[in-house]
Amino acid sequence: MSTTTDFLVIGSGIAGLTFALDIAKHGTVTVLSKRAPDETNTRYAQGGIATVMAEDDSVEAHKQDTLVAGAGLCHEIVVDICCTDGPQRLRELMERGASFDRHEDGSLSLTREGGHSARRIVHAADATGHEVQRALLEAAKKHANIELLENHTAIDLIMQTSFGEPDHCVGAYVLDEQSSTAEKHVVHAFLARATILATGGAGKVYLYTSNPDVATGDGVAMAYRAGAEIGNMEFYQFHPTCLYHPRAKSFLITEALRGEGAILRLSDGTAFMERHDERKDLAPRDIVARAIDYEMKRTGHDSVHLDITHKPADFVIQRFPTIYEKCKGWGLNITNELIPVVPAAHYMCGGVTTDLTGKTSIPGLSAIGECAFTGLHGANRLASNSLLEGLVFGHRAAGRLQEEITSLRSGPWPDVQEWVTGGAVASDEAVVVAHNWDELRRTMWNYVGIIRTNSRLQRATRRISLLQEEIREYYWKHMVTRDLLELRNIATVAELIVSCAGARKESRGLHRTLDYPDASDGMKADTIVKRGVAAHLRSSPLN
Repeated sequence: MSTTTDFLVIGSGIAGLTFALDIAKHGTVTVLSKRAPDETNTRYAQGGIATVMAEDDSVEAHKQDTLVAGAGLCHEIVVDICCTDGPQRLRELMERGASFDRHEDGSLSLTREGGHSARRIVHAADATGHEVQRALLEAAKKHANIELLENHTAIDLIMQTSFGEPDHCVGAYVLDEQSSTAEKHVVHAFLARATILATGGAGKVYLYTSNPDVATGDGVAMAYRAGAEIGNMEFYQFHPTCLYHPRAKSFLITEALRGEGAILRLSDGTAFMERHDERKDLAPRDIVARAIDYEMKRTGHDSVHLDITHKPADFVIQRFPTIYEKCKGWGLNITNELIPVVPAAHYMCGGVTTDLTGKTSIPGLSAIGECAFTGLHGANRLASNSLLEGLVFGHRAAGRLQEEITSLRSGPWPDVQEWVTGGAVASDEAVVVAHNWDELRRTMWNYVGIIRTNSRLQRATRRISLLQEEIREYYWKHMVTRDLLELRNIATVAELIVSCAGARKESRGLHRTLDYPDASDGMKADTIVKRGVAAHLRSSPLN
């Protein structure tokens, strides 16, 4: 069965909901989420939103910090747009109900994170993403033109070819878990005048990640299968400080702790960051993550430690209430004990390539937020620029499509075939899916992690290829479940990361390889890959 809507938004985080709220006065909007609408990467963002709101800061300084962190690969025009538009987009977010920490005089309480030259991080204690998600969801639920559908997992994009015209996207096939049963799945064809990917990141491609379980790279994988251009997938950011605890499931310890003076130490109490960078504990994330990885391997220890015990207990509890309570629940008092931390996969700097308004290489398809490669982050994302990007590009994509919607509505709805997966039947072999999940994520962690080599990438390529064969066979023989769809997507993302990493014969930003330890001016370009076209470098068309 098919359903029609003007705008189909796949994903309900900051980018998708910003777009939905901006465009809703121009047409009907359907927003899909795989689980509950608030189960997104946005919700788990602790740090904040980077934008210039202080008199002693400047847009130019924010731009420069972003460019430095990006290691020569940021698209300067995109950096300019995001840093310049950020303050207005933040004000609009606050008008929609988001509340951030303020001083007694009413001014915003700004903090500082690694790579920033000034205090410009707007935050809601240490749970900024939770507040942003709450405000946007409440606003979306009140809008008559926005329909929120939970437990709806996109399977593949619906592509249509017109004579003499390239393939274009007209919607997506979607698994409706609310209506499905153990014996029969229900799949809808959602047809849309415009389809917007806002599916977030892909941290679950790695064994250890700060991301929630929904972060399985669905948008990138679906776009790649449909023929879209993908860029810079080798640049996967590892957050330096996730809690090392058997029950914590890589709970994120926000960089804002270091922004407020926390110090990284070895188990004997030695502060080590001064040996790795002159900015010490406020160096950009790629440098800090590599430093921690190096010290763990050098000492043979399973973690390093983050120390904020020198700050007053009242300040720590008030500034970081979520982290304090979570750690307390695991028997750790961060006001007088060191916090054991390790790096974990955190943010995907690459994604589906877009222009300055979210338009992809496929007509009818846009991508915004973490699943998009806009060029803002370059080879390494500056802390707290991610929520900013979602706000800015959600707004810009809506601005373009509100101008195009009249012409988009002029044509008839296409006839599309029912979704099929061959002779798929129900299966009780969930253990097979779980085993492949584990093997894939361990392969990526062991061979395509913080430090890489050619031989490790080659091993990963062989193992991922074998796993993909098994996944394809299983996919066409058995009834599709969300776990299987996510495994299929994660395997595609893994393939793209390895492919892009193999094409970059240098070390730059988040991509470090022992075979090419230095950066090369000749490789100061983006890595581009497309179905049927091997990964290759291409100078940015936007600079």
